[in-house]
Amino acid sequence: MDAQGRGRADNIDPADQWVLNPNTGEYELRLTPSAPQSSVPGPRRSDSQRSGRTPRDRTATPERQQGRTPGRETDRETARTPGREVPPQRRRRAEPEPPAGRRSRRPAKKKPKAKKALMWTGGTMAFVLIATGAAAYFYLKHLEGNVTTTDVGSAGKQGFSKNEAFNILIIGTDKRTGAGNEGYGDSGSVGHADTNVLLHVSKDRTNATALSIPRDLIVDVPDCPTKQEDGSEKVVPGTTGVRFNTSLGQDGRNPGCTMRTVETVTGIPVDHFMMADFNAVKTLTSAVGGVDVCVEQAVDDPKSHLKLPAGESTIEGEQALAFVRTRHAWGNQGDLDRIKVQQQFLASLMRKMASSDTLTSPTKLVSLAEAATKALTVDTGIGKVSTLKDVALELKKVPTKNISFMTVPVLDNPAEKVKATVVVDKNSAPAIFDTIKNDVSFTEVKKKQKAQKDAQAARLKGTKSEASEVRVRILNGGAPAGSAQETLQWLQNDEGVLKSENAGNAPAELSKTTLEYAPDQAAQARRLAAVMGLSGSAMKPGESVTNSQGLPAMTLTLGKDFKGAGVSLTAPTKAPEVDKSTADKVKCAS
Repeated sequence: MDAQGRGRADNIDPADQWVLNPNTGEYELRLTPSAPQSSVPGPRRSDSQRSGRTPRDRTATPERQQGRTPGRETDRETARTPGREVPPQRRRRAEPEPPAGRRSRRPAKKKPKAKKALMWTGGTMAFVLIATGAAAYFYLKHLEGNVTTTDVGSAGKQGFSKNEAFNILIIGTDKRTGAGNEGYGDSGSVGHADTNVLLHVSKDRTNATALSIPRDLIVDVPDCPTKQEDGSEKVVPGTTGVRFNTSLGQDGRNPGCTMRTVETVTGIPVDHFMMADFNAVKTLTSAVGGVDVCVEQAVDDPKSHLKLPAGESTIEGEQALAFVRTRHAWGNQGDLDRIKVQQQFLASLMRKMASSDTLTSPTKLVSLAEAATKALTVDTGIGKVSTLKDVALELKKVPTKNISFMTVPVLDNPAEKVKATVVVDKNSAPAIFDTIKNDVSFTEVKKKQKAQKDAQAARLKGTKSEASEVRVRILNGGAPAGSAQETLQWLQNDEGVLKSENAGNAPAELSKTTLEYAPDQAAQARRLAAVMGLSGSAMKPGESVTNSQGLPAMTLTLGKDFKGAGVSLTAPTKAPEVDKSTADKVKCAS
């Protein structure tokens, strides 16, 4: 056999060599002229048949017409040859290649063809998956290029944890960037913090609180280290008695300055920020196909160009921007009434983004991803698209009925004759701040959270050791410098806890003060908790440590919530009654 013949034979699937004989209804083996002959003896042919001198022409034999190789006779034809005994048909064995001249009622070696098809199908699917994965990777990189980030340094966290409560400051700036925005208000604005919402998401994801901070709130802005374009750091000096909105943009302040100002006012640490300008409202609302709003009376505001009929409407783009900007259409035409309307708008936007209409539409999801990444500026701690996705997924776990909207309680500024600014209401605001800091929900949540709080409260119940028997090491884990020594002196001199010692700084800062103790120290822990006013959530059953005398001791770590020696640290277990709304309720602006 020459090389060309071998190549053809090697490329032929054995299953393809069996063909159906329509005359007999049986499958028969069809071989190429150069195919190897079987070693099994076949029926003897006559001389005329061997020489090819036969009445049946080679090019027009029935065998060839039926797909059979000339010169090969079937057993049926051999049976008609006189003097030949037809051997009984034997069952064909499953061999790599069936011997020539053998036949069966079913085609041999049909499995290789099926395998080949499966291999092609699997290969195609693998290619599609790889191609899709590559496309997803490049699209992710594309979205990453859309995101603008700002390094706020120590004002926020460097990463995002899925297992902790988190606080994100959402800033709406009045910076007039982008086509069509030049005509709004102060076109030369550097971008102040005009709309501010501190979003707290609980650790167990059962609830969230959106706390609005008025732009006209009089605050003290602290010193603010800011990163410059050349990589250097500049400290923008703080100032007192100014409007909150000047914490951004004024004197070169970045969002980190606004984050620091929020913590100064509320005592709540801010982990991250998201900042959006006018374009964000227009593009995000268009990406989801519009946001549903409701007004009690028809609106026609020439200053914001908002025109809406009474009742429900779906708004997007320019109309949505006008809705959140106008204040002359609501209540007393002040900023506080506008804040309430903005909260209703945000609640509606949340409902629309979480709706099946949005989540099952690839077109809307892609548009939303493009709009969100182009419209937002975020801190470097959440600057990756994958991290932003994690934040969104964690927020999605919170039921809309447990997302509470409220505003910092304020009073008219007593220093003004013409009332234009406000100050924090020191009677009611601290309770709200403490509720958020201690991760307490403003709405009724799952029984799981109640059971957890009951278990924490149970740690305070039981016998208490004498103060003189309490053995504790004190660490500073985020409290002001000198707090550990101050607490030590107070415990020993005023409370009789003589077996206490200052152990220096903790390895990491904590937002809340904790007391860790071994099971056999529970009575000591209850006494110290009573002395210091610790809540059940501050009690951490664990292990004892060895003090400087080699004796087992508890560990008291003073966190950022530490207010001074002798000041109770009992956290609220129930939120105060406040004027609030929830994201699941539809309200009509008025």
